Amino acid sequence: MTTTTTAAGAPATMTGRQKLVLTLLLGSQFMIAVDFSILNVALPVVGEGLGFALADLQWIATSFALAAAGFTLLFGRIADLFGRKRLFVGGMALLGLSSALGGLAASPEVLLTARVLQGLATAAVTPAGLALLTTAFREGPLRDRALGLNGALMSAGFTTGAILGGLLTELLSWRWAFFINVPVAAAVVALAPSLLTDSRIVCKHRLDLPGAVTVTGGLLALVYGLTRAGESGWTEPLPLGALIAGAGLLVAFWFVEQRSPAPLVPVRIMRRRSVVWGNTAGLVAFATETSLVFLMTLYLQEVLGYSALATGLAFGVLGVGTVVGGLLGGRAVSRFGGRSTILGGGAVQAAATVSLVALGTSGGWLYLLLAATFVGGVGNMLLIVGFMVTATSGVADSEQGLATGLATMTQQVGITLGIPVMSAIVAARTGGHADPQGVLSGVGVAVAVNSALVLGASLLVAHRLGGPPRKEPAHSVV
Repeated sequence: MTTTTTAAGAPATMTGRQKLVLTLLLGSQFMIAVDFSILNVALPVVGEGLGFALADLQWIATSFALAAAGFTLLFGRIADLFGRKRLFVGGMALLGLSSALGGLAASPEVLLTARVLQGLATAAVTPAGLALLTTAFREGPLRDRALGLNGALMSAGFTTGAILGGLLTELLSWRWAFFINVPVAAAVVALAPSLLTDSRIVCKHRLDLPGAVTVTGGLLALVYGLTRAGESGWTEPLPLGALIAGAGLLVAFWFVEQRSPAPLVPVRIMRRRSVVWGNTAGLVAFATETSLVFLMTLYLQEVLGYSALATGLAFGVLGVGTVVGGLLGGRAVSRFGGRSTILGGGAVQAAATVSLVALGTSGGWLYLLLAATFVGGVGNMLLIVGFMVTATSGVADSEQGLATGLATMTQQVGITLGIPVMSAIVAARTGGHADPQGVLSGVGVAVAVNSALVLGASLLVAHRLGGPPRKEPAHSVV
């Protein structure tokens, strides 16, 4: 089979095998994204069925987020050192088993155990899958297109999860939000060994245990502190202590890595401009868009009186926008570069978001919300594709697990960070009054802040990426 090539020598069309690999990996990442949100709409029903106290419902989501964000960087490096395909297949098997456990759970303890195991599976599968994706396609249009499709399906997965969770809960049972993963995971585990290839990895050093302990502990404390701060306030002793501990451990991680003979994350990687500023763009992209969904959920339910299922369906328009943005993102990066795509996507997202300040208390404003979330979804996905391409470009294939692990960590911390911050803004504005007009006022202020963050970050990242590239020293990988 012949393929055309670009001027740089990279193939311009995918082979049949590459299409199969792409389908397998994209399907896996889509399923992971669905798991992030599929239970959100069903939380009250789950709590009633298993006897969760109202205050403990949030742990169904938090236990997943803690494991997913806390261990993703560690697993990304493990994938580089010991085999991405092995970790990917093992993670998918764990995801299928933990999903079956969750669907069969008869007590809160069993359900939370299943959610932690699902989070660990996510922390393994996501960076390993992305590393397999980036090494399957050389830098150039094909990789840009593959990452664009990956970003589109992941964002669509968040929206699909909310819709699917509502439908499954209403038509069947919340348990099917878990069971639906089992046949998909089984199919991936069966097909992956024959379809996926892994680059030969030679490990001359043991895993950097001090680095693994400090970064994992720091991320766990940070995510826990952010989650608790969103519930009880930023000045309460427990969340404040967790945030301080997390920051201290991450600072310690930096110094540990400078002295380690085989660092988990080499300091030179953390000093690379494309990695640092690409991940900065990704952090803001995920923090602002996921928190905007939270703000619009407040608006739809507390101001307009929509049900949870109707709210999930309304976000289907946002899902369509992210798919369109993902399809355009790869082409935009190939034509204009990552820097311009980040700037353009951020500007579009910011403009669409700020228009939501005009929302009012009548149902007619729903049309503005649908239009703005569609356009904003396109812009956000352009920003995310720009981030993914930038953060993984110029990195050797042997370190793609590390680069994608950093990108995945950025994504998951951003998802966790945005909602507590925006929730605090709304609470400060409403002063504890939950009447529709008060909620609308708080949402309006938070939306304005959200838009300003996107625009400011996009301008800053584009400026920092605009200088001449720094010459990288020669180095050995492991």
